[in-house]
Amino acid sequence: MTVREEKENKKKTPRASGTAAPDIELGEITNGIAPTSAASTSSLPQEESRTVVRRKQFAVSTRWERDIAEGRTSSRNKLRACNNTCCCCAKPLGGMHVLWERKSDGSPIIIAGPLWPFCVFITVPLIVFISGVFVYFVLLNDKVGLPWWIQCIYYPMLVITLISLFFTSCRNPGLAERVTDEEAGRSGWFWNEQVGSFRPPGTMYCRECKVLIEGYDHLCPWTGTGIGRGNMTAFKCFVTSVNLLCYGTIALACAAFLLF
Repeated sequence: MTVREEKENKKKTPRASGTAAPDIELGEITNGIAPTSAASTSSLPQEESRTVVRRKQFAVSTRWERDIAEGRTSSRNKLRACNNTCCCCAKPLGGMHVLWERKSDGSPIIIAGPLWPFCVFITVPLIVFISGVFVYFVLLNDKVGLPWWIQCIYYPMLVITLISLFFTSCRNPGLAERVTDEEAGRSGWFWNEQVGSFRPPGTMYCRECKVLIEGYDHLCPWTGTGIGRGNMTAFKCFVTSVNLLCYGTIALACAAFLLF
């Protein structure tokens, strides 16, 4: 066999690895990079379309954050831990207790205020007990002789009162996010040292809730939470309905006493 035949046989023999490399034309190579497969190119737009949602950082008391980080245990912290246990191991947020939050940005959906025991053990029993006694001894008593249509008004009023109380007590009152950008100060915002954040006009710090609340009005012990922009409508509905229920119960009780 000549030398020329040996060279031709070497060209015809496959590579030692046993796998043939894919053929790439010279025109397909751009800037020295070979083209990628269709599967890899199709996944790129999907990855770029994914948007990362930032979790909200609320303006909470810096002192409270420092105590939690250092693991300090005081009488207030022990009371707060007891409150968290009674609130089904809720997540503490300043003086408030988050029972349910959005997984995307951490916004609270159901949140209890710092005075929730007063609402649960005082406000609700007063409404339910007094209304229950009135219904049993007056509305359901055939000897009193009140018209039947009074029940059609009294029962919905009681339900509206309890529902509005729930939305007032368990709704986000308007927690403000922490803003440390100095441009906010130039825009007319005020610096709040207690939470280490700028606050817009109308947003105030609640000492019991230990957070900044937008449109903060006051802390209501009957509802157990702070009243702000987020639950102001429900609070007005609760105040109106509970007053109508209270004065209506007194008036009907007096009328039943005169008729009986």
